[in-house]
Amino acid sequence: MAQASFTDILADYRSFLRFERSMSPNTIESYSSDVARMLTFLAESDVPAPEKASGDDLCRYIGFLAGNDISKRSQARAISSIKSFYDSLVREGRLDASPCDMLDSPKMQQYLPVVLSVEEVEAILNSVDLSKKEGHRNRAMLEMLYSCGLRVSELINLRISDLFFDEGFIRVLGKGSKQRLIPVGEYAVKAVNLYLDQRRTLPVARGFEDTLFLNRRGRSLTRQMIFTIVNEQAAAAGIGKKISPHTFRHSFATHLVENGADLRVVQQMLGHESILTTEIYTHIDTAKWQESILKYHPER
Repeated sequence: MAQASFTDILADYRSFLRFERSMSPNTIESYSSDVARMLTFLAESDVPAPEKASGDDLCRYIGFLAGNDISKRSQARAISSIKSFYDSLVREGRLDASPCDMLDSPKMQQYLPVVLSVEEVEAILNSVDLSKKEGHRNRAMLEMLYSCGLRVSELINLRISDLFFDEGFIRVLGKGSKQRLIPVGEYAVKAVNLYLDQRRTLPVARGFEDTLFLNRRGRSLTRQMIFTIVNEQAAAAGIGKKISPHTFRHSFATHLVENGADLRVVQQMLGHESILTTEIYTHIDTAKWQESILKYHPER
């Protein structure tokens, strides 16, 4: 396979992932890397072009990965990448059918995230010392992590102009620069408003006027700072579980599902691209899922 052809094939695939699948830059990079590795394997196996590869060729490639101690999770991602690659070739009319029917993802033990109970969430929130300079800020951040199920990156990039408290929601810029609207609970609204009252008296660096949560220098917080705050408050609350900021997101989603929220709506609130990602939260309770998200928003 000529290098130019190799480059063109990957460029076309990247465009497919970006414009047809609306994937994030990081996912595009990972999938492209997987496919580049497969194309190299096929070329070295004397397969003249990816369109000429058979199901057996692709199975041999997955066997090659397994034989080189590639983890099952990485194998599963490689299979997903290959399937999407051949889907792109079918869509472009370069193939009549995908040769991936024989590819099955390796069975993996289901990963179940650490989840806090409502009482444990309360304990962490109540452990914040509001008399300290960063107290109201830290309480507001923890409330937003839980009340809205935010990712760390979404929390630190949240802007004052993203808050629509009168309408009862916030605007979040998630993975792949996709915007979504999330209902916000009264506890989070109250905590953020108290912090905003204090924030008006604090220094704000130029360019960060609209950034909601600021450090002592008036700039954005870092991911590591959020991790440190979460772990300090968990320790102060006597929580023995190993948690991270993402634990609040897991707990938020699990409590919604427990209370009967529709899984599709939870998917939209979390910004999951696939419902399969959201289905992990059904390990708690699959009996309900009928009512709207606002009715079943976690209350304390």
